[in-house]
Parts: sequence; structure tokens; C-alpha cells
Amino acid sequence: MGYRVVVAGATGNVGREMLNILAEREFPIDEIAVLASARSQGDEIDFGDTGKKLKVQNIEHFDPTGWDIALFAIGSDGSKTYAPKFAAAGCTVIDNASLYRMDPDVPLIVPEVNPEAIDGYTKRNIIANPNCSTAQMVVALKPLHDAAKIKRVVVATYQSVSGAGKAGMDELFEQSRNIFVGDQAEPRKFTKQIAFNVIPHIDSFLDDGSTKEEWKMVVETKKILDPKIKVTATCVRVPVFVGHSEAINIEFEDELSAEQAKKILREAPGVMLVDKHEDGGYVTPIECVGEYATYISRVREDSTVDNGLSLWCVSDNLRKGAALNAVQIAELLGRRHLKKAA
Repeated sequence: MGYRVVVAGATGNVGREMLNILAEREFPIDEIAVLASARSQGDEIDFGDTGKKLKVQNIEHFDPTGWDIALFAIGSDGSKTYAPKFAAAGCTVIDNASLYRMDPDVPLIVPEVNPEAIDGYTKRNIIANPNCSTAQMVVALKPLHDAAKIKRVVVATYQSVSGAGKAGMDELFEQSRNIFVGDQAEPRKFTKQIAFNVIPHIDSFLDDGSTKEEWKMVVETKKILDPKIKVTATCVRVPVFVGHSEAINIEFEDELSAEQAKKILREAPGVMLVDKHEDGGYVTPIECVGEYATYISRVREDSTVDNGLSLWCVSDNLRKGAALNAVQIAELLGRRHLKKAA
């Protein structure tokens, strides 16, 4: 016996990826509904590679009563409107937006890192999915934190344009094409030209000079992993279509060698260690597209601090950073609480 599952925002990048992953992982589904705004009503979208076509319904007119789980990829404004309605109807919402992440009554979950925190979902019947950059970073940090206790993290991100949605991907493609033919490459989605460039600015600026994206990485890491960890982040948009990369520097309370860290990471859930000291002996974003794992490379000791390590972390932001993590949360919810399916 399976679940009645809703995917809201099913026509967007993340929503489509949710459908792909539900199909790939053979999530136990008795019935599935796909929702979007009125302009997409009646459109048909693929349910992964199953050959099944799903007709899009208007979220405004959808009755969530009797449905078990809703995966939301509709942004904070949409979540503010619809998540309480679905939750009140008994349909547990797993929300990809930032709206509820720091709500103390809403668990913020990465299943490989803090699965036990999901037990608090009944307070609001809403579970939050973390920021894409936070998700892959805490998967890498968790096993190392368990081994030697992390004091401080300094991270610089190299975030793909798919993190800004279809409009970001279209802008990179169009600007690249325009540059090659000698046309103007005017920015619309981004604040500056993204083609053949990098932009050290994601989301809005805060009073202290950091951006909201950087703030998210700080506060979400504390909520998911440990409030005592100090985090500073610089988030950068790069001309890559899919796949976020991070250069992470970690300071530990206890000694941890690079070799010990590699041994731990080889056994860690959700992690794939690819670290050969040779040309190409590391993973780049183009190689992680479509994969489930968070890839770790370039693990080395930092001699500038006591008990320091540096590493390179890459993951498909549409998967582990969003859709995959949401489906893994649904799987965890089923195992720990709903227990409807075999």
C-alpha cells in the first residue's frame, strides 16, 4: 500500500526533478497529483521515465483533503499561501522554499545528517528542505563533526545558474550565444553579465554586507548540525548550468588528519570520495549532474591553523540541493511515522 502524493510547482526545474526522482527511487505511490499555477493548467508532463503522462491541475482549486504528502517547489510566496492549507487538511508538506526553514516549530532536515529532528513535524505538519548549498555542505561536514568536533567553517561557493531557475539558465545560454555572434549580452535575471564571468552576489544584501544566501548557509548549518559551529560564507554565481561547488575550510577542536578524514568520508552516507593526486583526480560540477551523491575531493591539511582541513565539495543542486533531499525526507517520514507502505 502506497501514498497519495502531491507535487506542487511540477512544471519548474525542481518540480520536474522531484517527479524524476520519485519514479527512479520507486517511491510507493497509489496516486499522484501535479499542481502549478493557472497558466499551466491542463498541460501534460512526464512522470520520470515511466511513460506515464500527468495532467497539471491548478493549485488554487485543489483540495488536499485525503492526500498524504505534498512536495512543494513553489517559492516562499506560494508556500505562505498554500502550505498551511495543505497542512491543516492533514497532508504533510515538505517545502523547498526558505519561508519555514528557521521556524522553531518546523524541522529543517537533511536525512543523512539529522533524521531524528523530523519527529517534530507534527507541530505544524510542515518539514523544511534546506538551501541547496547548505544541504551538500552539511552532508560533508556531519561525519567529520562526529569525529573531531567542528569549531569553524569558511566556505566559498561556486553556484550554478539553475539555482536561479529556468530564467537563470536561459540567460546564460542567450548571453553566451550573443557574445559569440557579437551581439549585446545585457543582464536581466542577474545583476551583471553571467556568461564568461562570476558574480559574488546571490540574493539580497543585508545590513552587515553579507547576502541573504550567505546568511542562509550560516543559520541553516547551525540549525541542522550544531548551533556552536561558526560559519562564514561567500556565495558566488558562476557560468555553469547545473551543479554547485564549494571550497570548504574547516577548523576542528580535535586533531584530524587528511587520511583519517578520507577514511571517514569513504564510509559516510550520501558521500562519494574521489580524491586522487593526479590530473583529473577530482570531481567537477559537470560530472555530478544527474547523480545522487555529494562528491568530495582535494582533502588536505591546512597548516595555517591547528586542526584544520580544506576540501572541495560538488553536488547536483537540483537533486541533493532540492528535489532528491525532499524525496529522501518523504522516505524518512514514511519509515518513521506514516508507515503506510511496506
